Formats: sequence, C-alpha cells, structure tokens
Amino acid sequence: MIRELIGQQAALSRDFDRKFLPARFLIDGNSDYLKDFLPKLLAKTRSGAAIYDVGCGKNPALTLAEKHSLKATITGVDLSRGELLRAPAGILDECIEADICGFRGKRDGDLVLCQAVLEHVPDVDGAFAAMASMLREGGLVMLFVPSRNAVFARLNNLLPQSVKHALLHGIFTKTRRDQGFPSYYNLCTPRDFRALAAKHGFVVEEIRTYYKSSYFTFFFPLYLVWRAWILLFESMSGEQAAETFCMKLRRV
Repeated sequence: MIRELIGQQAALSRDFDRKFLPARFLIDGNSDYLKDFLPKLLAKTRSGAAIYDVGCGKNPALTLAEKHSLKATITGVDLSRGELLRAPAGILDECIEADICGFRGKRDGDLVLCQAVLEHVPDVDGAFAAMASMLREGGLVMLFVPSRNAVFARLNNLLPQSVKHALLHGIFTKTRRDQGFPSYYNLCTPRDFRALAAKHGFVVEEIRTYYKSSYFTFFFPLYLVWRAWILLFESMSGEQAAETFCMKLRRV
C-alpha cells in the first residue's frame, strides 16, 4: 500500500515536470554523465589509453566492451580492495587500495574518471592533488558530483547517519545495495571546483549543471515546494543552484 502511494506521488512529480518546467530542468545528471558526457569523450580517446577509475569499487564506469574497443588499461583506485575485487571480471587491470585524499600517482594516465565519489571525501583538495598526480600533461578528468548546495545535501549533513539510512532505504528501496555511504559534500559546488581545478593545474574545458533529483518525489506537495525553490535559486545564482554537475578538466 505504501509503495503504491509513493509510486503515485512520484508519477505526479514527473508529470508536473514534463508539463511545466523547461527541458534543461528535466535532465538527470548521473544518466547524462554515463550516456552522453562520458561516451562523447571516449569516442575521441586514443587507442591504448591508460585510465584511472577513482572510487569505482565494484561498479567501474566502462563496460568490458568499451574497454576492449579502446584497448585501454584500467586501474581502479578505491578505499576498499574488497570492493574492487567484486568488479566484473576483466575490467580492472590493476587494483589500488588507497585513500584518494592522500594517494599520489605516477603521472602516467590519460584519463581519470570520478563519478559520485568526491561528495564522500573529507579532503577534496587532497583528492584534486591526487587526480593531478595520476595524469600526464594534457590528460583529462571526467567528474560527476552532487552539489553541496542541493537541499538533499544540506539535509544529509544535518541528519544523523542512522536516520539517513532509515529514510533513504525505507523510501527508495533500490538504494540498499549501492547507496548510503557517509557524505560530506566538502567544497562540492561548481565555484569551488573551478577554484580547485585552477589550484591544481587544470583547465575547465566543459561544465554541465543539472537541476533534477528524485529525493522529494515521494510526496508531491513537498516536491512542488522544492521545485519552486530550485527555480528561484537558479534565477539568482545560476550554476551554483545546481543539484549535481559534471566537469571535464584538462591538466596543463
């Protein structure tokens, strides 16, 4: 009964978006990263590229077919070696168990992938230094991250971890397997990332900002209030109002 009610509320939320909001407010950032932002880069990536997948755990960004097509070598870097070893067979050529905040690489990479990881990192400045150390000159970083300015991120920082787990897993049951890690959202805004990029020798080649998330779809009146806030916030602050964002960075 409760699951059916939540489904009805979510359907109302989606219907409202389709009818009343501009198309750019309807794009899911994580899906866009995986289906458009990253594939467009991979199509231009040289054969034999050395790729680092930061924080990938058991879910690397590339499929085995994509890896073979690129003839790439992929190194997974994660806090848990156990998670890396659960990745699909043949995807990772090397597994490095390390805290990205303090890791330093060999400047031998062509591409660093980092999807929905940096919000879980207490020292984002150190993580940027790590990614810079993995890349040779001209190498690229492809980032996707939720913004600290998102309402769900603000609530995440206020609520105890046990309460967050109960709410997240109770309402969105599909998150039980892959979500619910501690989050900090330190410096996770477009403005802060631009500053960190400049500090660590990167040029921002592209940024995409997104104004959609599903956290409030379970209760349509609350969703309406959140949507009104997003529209107002974006009109005042532009990209700083983004719920999530992608960045393409080039090391110089």
